[in-house]
Amino acid sequence: MRGRLAGFFASILVLVVAALVLPAAPASAARQAAAVTGRVVVIGVPGLRWDDLDPRRTPALWGLAARGSSASLSTRAVPPEGLPVTCPAAGWLTVSAGQRAKAPGPGCAPLPEPVTAAGGATIPNWSELVAAQQASPFKARLGLLADAVTAAGGKIAAIGPGAALAAADRSGRVATYAATPAALPDLTPYALVVAEAGEITRTQTDGPADDRAGDPAGDGGGQARRAAVSAADRTVAEVLARVPAGSAVLVAGLSDSPGRGEGPIAHLHVAIASGGPYGHGSLTAASTRQRALVTITDVTTTVTHLLGVPTPEGAVGRAWSGGGDAPSVAELADADLASQVLREVREPFFITLVAAQLLFYGLAALMIRRYRRMPTTTRVVATVSGALPVSIFLAQLVPWWGFAHPMPALLGTILGFAVLVAGLAYAGPWRRHVLGPPAVVAGISSLALLADVVTGSRLQVNAVAGYEPVTGGRFYGFGNMAFAVYSTGTILLLAAVACALRRRPRLAVAVCLAYGLLAIAGDGWPTWGADFGGVPSFVLGVAVCVLMVTGRRVSVLRLGLVAVAGVVLISLIAVADWLRPADRRTHLGAFVQQIIGGEGGSVVGRKLGAMLHTLGNLPLTLLSLVALAFLFLVLARPSRWGAPALSLAYERAPQLRAGLFGALTSAFAGFLINDSGIAIPAMALTVAVPLALAASVHALQTAPPTTAARSSAPAGATAPPSL
Repeated sequence: MRGRLAGFFASILVLVVAALVLPAAPASAARQAAAVTGRVVVIGVPGLRWDDLDPRRTPALWGLAARGSSASLSTRAVPPEGLPVTCPAAGWLTVSAGQRAKAPGPGCAPLPEPVTAAGGATIPNWSELVAAQQASPFKARLGLLADAVTAAGGKIAAIGPGAALAAADRSGRVATYAATPAALPDLTPYALVVAEAGEITRTQTDGPADDRAGDPAGDGGGQARRAAVSAADRTVAEVLARVPAGSAVLVAGLSDSPGRGEGPIAHLHVAIASGGPYGHGSLTAASTRQRALVTITDVTTTVTHLLGVPTPEGAVGRAWSGGGDAPSVAELADADLASQVLREVREPFFITLVAAQLLFYGLAALMIRRYRRMPTTTRVVATVSGALPVSIFLAQLVPWWGFAHPMPALLGTILGFAVLVAGLAYAGPWRRHVLGPPAVVAGISSLALLADVVTGSRLQVNAVAGYEPVTGGRFYGFGNMAFAVYSTGTILLLAAVACALRRRPRLAVAVCLAYGLLAIAGDGWPTWGADFGGVPSFVLGVAVCVLMVTGRRVSVLRLGLVAVAGVVLISLIAVADWLRPADRRTHLGAFVQQIIGGEGGSVVGRKLGAMLHTLGNLPLTLLSLVALAFLFLVLARPSRWGAPALSLAYERAPQLRAGLFGALTSAFAGFLINDSGIAIPAMALTVAVPLALAASVHALQTAPPTTAARSSAPAGATAPPSL
């Protein structure tokens, strides 16, 4: 057994070493260049969304989108206290720093008016803006973009006060400044021109409330907003008329429209690139790996890439790239609609999920206590319940957010997929085995999510248990809730495979190690799951399952060695990712760079704080506690409740115990080392406990009656030794 485990970890390390010795790609042209080699015009239109565009009301923007490449823009920066939005100043400062930046003070204050002198300008209270970044978790370095361009010999001009924030150098000075496009008619001397069309956010902040009737958030479709969008389009047209031939033009809706109403909300915004390498098509970036989706931090890196200027250290974005079919304006507006609907349904969905699970556990406990012969309905309902988590992601195959009543549509879609998965679980002869239906559900949970990350993680985008582009926390790979479903499904599948191959133990171990290796690689590999915190906990869970399947004792020493191996593994993967060119790294390699730059401690502290904060999520915490109580006080203590449920399942399939302990180990470790905290065990238990119940009910249905002389032993009494 020791040889098999050694081979297991050796195989993992071989994959990593292979990545380390592969020849690194040559440095990009941007990093090899010593001088500016292009010309870029950035037009910021804070608050501009795709549903604002119209061929009559916004002809300039509509025409630019028809010629260029388009995408949704995630504008997440550092929100002001109490407002879940990106303020205009924060958006412009993020372009300056290439990192999420913060605007000082409460709420969204008006942009500072530059103080002009000798054709240039200075930003008032610049030192206050710099100090605000040092107090934020991202430590954005203002002036990074301007310093990089001027260091390469390029000239910079800014048009408008917001643009001045983006074009200022580290001292807060803008070399050339004009308040309006008309004041700077000749743009040819400048390598970089940053222009502002700020009518939308200025109107939403300063306009009369009466004009926003029916739009209490102050950022919707009121008459004042429509007029402001048209005015912004005219400003964009005025800038475009002066753009020198051969220039690349980037248009970005750099912030939200906070307005003066109650409850402003965040949106996805407009991103358009035209000229240079951008033809008609869709935009993407390595930061998102999603078609037609880019981020605000990408703007800085895109500018330096187009200018042939080395991207400065501290800029975290990736250059926009074109290609693929062009998305329609309606499609891009629908992406924002999905994000808004998700924001509205996520909390009530989880409350509904938790309430349904608690009710289910209560009824199941009552039935196990009162009835010797459990009805088949209980087993089927338990299987459907175990299929709900993966169905949350499968539901993204249906555009439920576009229905008139999205919450019922979401619940119906998820339930429909769960019933379909459960139907497959009972469709074949495996339904007669205690682990048959649970194995099918676990297998679909594992394989569906593995296939998803291999093909681009589209099932997790805007899923209620996935990641939302508006928040911008993650855009690709395994999110923490998806990892919980994936790892639990994988480990339970390994247990079922070991049970099916129990007459051929060597083959069982080989198959379990082979798929376990593939699953862990899928979770951690940079081009697939790119999951830093998941790999160590996944390695622990798989190792515990394999040890228990083979009847080996899970000692503290062995757990410690496995944990170290998991940490070493993800560290090597991260270093392998870091060795790639900076514009191709994922967040794994970026974390290595942050450690080298002395920022690793703040990142870890931020993640730890987020993890501890999740304990305040009462519904998920309650769900975790009740699921554990049901598992250990109802199913695992049959003598107390009068029904030998889980112990009977262990007698029929001892490998189930290995799967449960492995899944629980992975979930607990994931809780400790991931910023989603309690959400990981909550989702893992939502898979594991109902499937354990389904197996237990089947065991109860097929077991001989328990007599008074034959008292039930505690669960696990006949299972292999373990913890």
